[in-house]
Amino acid sequence: MSQSIGMISLGCAKNQVNAEQMLFLLRVAGYEILPDPDGADLVIINTCGFIEDAKAEAIDNILAMGELKKEGRIGKILVTGCLAQRYQMEIVQEMPEVDGVLGTGSYYDIVSAVGKVLAGELVSEFGDINAPQPEPQRILTTPEHYAYLRIAEGCDNHCAFCIIPQLRGRYRSRPMEELLKEAQDLADSGVKELIVIAQDTSRYGIDLYGERKLAELLQKLCAIDGFVWVRVHYLYPDEMSEELIDVLANEPKIVKYLDIPIQHINDEILRKMNRRGNGEYVRQLFTKLRHEIPGLVLRTSLITGLPGEGEEEFEQLCDFLKEYKLERVGAFAFSPEEGTRAAEMEYPDTEIARQRADMVAEIQSRIMDDYNESCIGKTMQVLCEGYDPDEESYYGRTFADSPDIDGKIWFTAEKHIKTGDFVDVHVVDTYDGELVGVLEEEYNDDCE
Repeated sequence: MSQSIGMISLGCAKNQVNAEQMLFLLRVAGYEILPDPDGADLVIINTCGFIEDAKAEAIDNILAMGELKKEGRIGKILVTGCLAQRYQMEIVQEMPEVDGVLGTGSYYDIVSAVGKVLAGELVSEFGDINAPQPEPQRILTTPEHYAYLRIAEGCDNHCAFCIIPQLRGRYRSRPMEELLKEAQDLADSGVKELIVIAQDTSRYGIDLYGERKLAELLQKLCAIDGFVWVRVHYLYPDEMSEELIDVLANEPKIVKYLDIPIQHINDEILRKMNRRGNGEYVRQLFTKLRHEIPGLVLRTSLITGLPGEGEEEFEQLCDFLKEYKLERVGAFAFSPEEGTRAAEMEYPDTEIARQRADMVAEIQSRIMDDYNESCIGKTMQVLCEGYDPDEESYYGRTFADSPDIDGKIWFTAEKHIKTGDFVDVHVVDTYDGELVGVLEEEYNDDCE
């Protein structure tokens, strides 16, 4: 009887891709993959270690699996991912329930590591995080209708607040032909929404081909039959060329939703963050994007409370949000992460940082309410993601909603809608920050 593996994957979509690749390698090696960790001979906890909250979540999951292990409900515990890479010795020394750790440079040694752990060895392996890495096939853990395509690994930006380059290595683009083959396989398997990801997608190709190649890659991805939506995440603002903007604006399959993390708008704070460009550049870029891509939904990430952010700098950020009305904003309170330049700066008041993040969220909730109100009366293409019998309603996402990040649209339909189908929905209302609608063809019937 084959031994069984459970997987808990935490953190970002890029981490999720690594989890899917490990599962594939383990299945090929003959292990049984369980949908639930409970009862597994070995549980892999693929961790995030980016910020304090992510570290706490990872530790909580390790401790929870440790309790199952004490009860005899699971066998061994193997910790992988960014937390393992960041705290290599501490995890084994301070968490006796852990039977092995595998760094981010050793994902593809998972079969060997699992075999050793199951044989009773204490594993601690950390390969070169800058080395070229193979990209094996994956067992998709997303619903069948969407999947992530990771086009590069690592990061060269070295933002002062960010530990990622030390955990994931230098920026390494994947060859375009390899990406196109993987994308074709995903389309053939029924994937309808392809979400293009990397730490910085706009830099794609510069290390491999000597020039930015994201625009060309996107055009070729859009030429693949089967994809209805292609979504692009994590565009670094100053890497957005005219060619790229043109493709984003004019390629019909690319949803008019761009995720462009700016972190702040004040020039001095951006300089301290080691971000390229300044506030005026960001303003001009967003104005240009709005002009060239009608109906564009913009998402960004912000950090409040970085050392040096006083009332004036924060007010400038708030004024920017009120003026530019970005539809999707995530605000994070600054946490000084060991090993980063920002952690060496004079520590800010963490309570003020949290309060400011909450204030941004309040501003943003009003902007999102206005956006939702503007959708009432429109007919929007919706990707159906399921049916809730308690609500007696289907739910799905519009182009303006990325999975696990943004909200949903709830809609009624007399006819049966399958998960993964695209349908036209007439928006009739909003509720608790989300859209409410009726299947367009039935709305028209009701109105006749």
